[in-house]
Amino acid sequence: MYALTNCTLYTGFEVLTDHALLIDGAYIRAIVPLTDLPVECDRLDLQGLQVSPGFIDLQLNGCGGVMFNDAIAASTLNTMHQTNLRSGTTNFLPTLITTSDADMQAAIAVVRHYRQQPPNGVLGLHFEGPYLNPQRKGIHNGAYVRSPEATMVKAIAAAGPDIVKLVTLAPEAVSPETIRILCDAGITVSAGHTNATYDQALAGFEQGVTLVTHLFNAMSPWQSRQPGTVGAAFNHPDIYAGIIADGHHVHFASIALAHKLKGDKLFLVTDATPPAGTTLDSFVIGGQPVYYRDGKCVSAEGTLGGSALTMAAAIANCVQQVGIPLDEALRMATLYPARAINLADQLGTLAAGRLANLAIFNPALQVSAVVDRGHLHTFTQQPGMALSPPPVTTGFGGR
Repeated sequence: MYALTNCTLYTGFEVLTDHALLIDGAYIRAIVPLTDLPVECDRLDLQGLQVSPGFIDLQLNGCGGVMFNDAIAASTLNTMHQTNLRSGTTNFLPTLITTSDADMQAAIAVVRHYRQQPPNGVLGLHFEGPYLNPQRKGIHNGAYVRSPEATMVKAIAAAGPDIVKLVTLAPEAVSPETIRILCDAGITVSAGHTNATYDQALAGFEQGVTLVTHLFNAMSPWQSRQPGTVGAAFNHPDIYAGIIADGHHVHFASIALAHKLKGDKLFLVTDATPPAGTTLDSFVIGGQPVYYRDGKCVSAEGTLGGSALTMAAAIANCVQQVGIPLDEALRMATLYPARAINLADQLGTLAAGRLANLAIFNPALQVSAVVDRGHLHTFTQQPGMALSPPPVTTGFGGR
């Protein structure tokens, strides 16, 4: 057991100073006033850094130079996790975009095996497609966009929420029975890449859809006489919405408006692709070359193809560009996504019994270290930051 001291703790509900956070193995043991900390307890003096729950990304196509669609393998997930840690993300959903049934089955098998090898940050799969509206497919490969087939839907449902956590589909392009089968299996269903009318979107919500994928992007817009999927999401208080806060997918003023309307149902996603965390300037997605230029990923035709965003940068954008208070921006990357996929009893807050997955950052929102299931990884050493004696491994990637 060791304690983090001399830091500001963003618990998800409070902002605490002069407190210590005790870590015992993979879990948080307690948060106590510094004066109550036993003298003999090992301490890590964080020299005024800030601590929050580890960030959670529910839409991550790739990062660190790899793309899950391109290499459906444990090594890809390892690279994504290690890259994520550098920007404070300790848990994520590897996202497989529209592809073949064979690739979907392979992804189920890889994630099933991977999740049997703790510790790891993979919470399950996100299937983004293939049951989309071709009019809103975006960069997805249209050759694979299709209607649901019973055998594959049953295979997804049989995998269950421990393996397939989230499925994005167009509610107007599938039957109510498809949505019901997935929901009955405990899988979260999201509306995305959809051209649903307002009424069709509401019908999807009634059938079991509980969130929308990358709000505003690849969906029917909010217009005066046609409120579309965006209007339905805004007008339904129980629907969660992910949003890409890179300033390219969504104008910062639209993010501010969405936050006013959705409140604690709006959470951050990166929709990241291979350039995130690297210096890559091109890659392939959906069979098309995509180029990373001026902070955004676009095809030759100008279609956005994911992002190079990190979660730490998304939080910083919300604070610095949108004007959202830091504690709320942190909840958008921790507590709210945990709630959206029904994992708030394990992740998203700092409290006794929660997993010791933590992001440690400076006032400029630059990540200095993370704690990943109790293991400390340091990236930038603060003057005077030291653990005495050091009972855990330090340094990126060391185990």
